[in-house]
Amino acid sequence: MNWKLLGLGACVNAILTGIITIIYLPLAFIGPFTGGFLVSYLSKGYEDYNGIDWKDGAVVGAISGLIGGLILALLFIWLGTWNAALESLTGNNLILISYVILQVTVLLSFILGLIGGVVGVALKN
Repeated sequence: MNWKLLGLGACVNAILTGIITIIYLPLAFIGPFTGGFLVSYLSKGYEDYNGIDWKDGAVVGAISGLIGGLILALLFIWLGTWNAALESLTGNNLILISYVILQVTVLLSFILGLIGGVVGVALKN
């Protein structure tokens, strides 16, 4: 597994999703999809065989989505703790809101990264 590619995909996921979320929220799915796509499309294969199949693409896309989702969730939580409007709305439930943001962001990023990984392998072959 190429960890540099996974890091690249995770960073693309987090940065692109953060920017698109600020600009136009309904297009935020593009970030995780693009991260998973890049990781699987640029992967060369593994030691025991040549090439990469759709299962490997799904795995590397999903791992990229998980890492990118964690980065993005931590960024959202960090920005949310500094936002006075969010604190006034949530009151003492900031920990619960942060947990929900973490779970939803990581789950959606995982699924979309997995789909992007499968599509990347399909277009590569």
